[in-house]
Amino acid sequence: MDSQNRAEILKGLAEAVITYNEDMATKLAARALEAGIEANEAILQGLARGMERVGELYGAGEYFVPELLGCADALNAGLQILKPHIKSDTLQTRFKVLIGTVEGDIHDIGKNLVRIMYEGAGWDVYDLGVNVKADRFVEEQRRVRADVVGVSALMTTSMVVIPNIIKALKSLDPAVTVMAGGAPITRETAGKLGADGFAANCGTVVRETLEALQRARSAQSVVR
Repeated sequence: MDSQNRAEILKGLAEAVITYNEDMATKLAARALEAGIEANEAILQGLARGMERVGELYGAGEYFVPELLGCADALNAGLQILKPHIKSDTLQTRFKVLIGTVEGDIHDIGKNLVRIMYEGAGWDVYDLGVNVKADRFVEEQRRVRADVVGVSALMTTSMVVIPNIIKALKSLDPAVTVMAGGAPITRETAGKLGADGFAANCGTVVRETLEALQRARSAQSVVR
């Protein structure tokens, strides 16, 4: 398959998500497989690219919750076709991820979209839901031993509990990589809260998480 056709299919998958077109996402996902595009490439370079743009539109105030939900439906439509064809050997690792919205916060749309992106990458995701207390994060991490814990806060008032959650998680498992996200959190804020990584939107979360994991592993090798 020539590079132009490949690029057109991937661009079309992204556009299907942006325009919340479920039929287009389904058809192009099937076309990608027929054309020999690997499923994880179609997900990360097509569907995820679309979600990255959706995140930008949401941040700019051009998209709102109804649009986000429509885009998520289109994303899921494409994933339903592609996920059964993900080859485990094409993924860097099948990471375990534990995610939840922190105590005092019941917002879940952003967290749910992030979960979809992690699942689309072929990772195992354990979703704790909303209003999750620090000890629940720790309890589940003790059971699951996730590589990554994602904490979400959509309000500044709930964001203040994140340092305690991270401190408790690191006390249990110093090697765990913690990602922080949500409307009031920036990259600088995430660092001050003690997080290892941050994603501005769900479209970039897989790449940002991989980079955070790599930084953590590099730091651990230096210590050794």
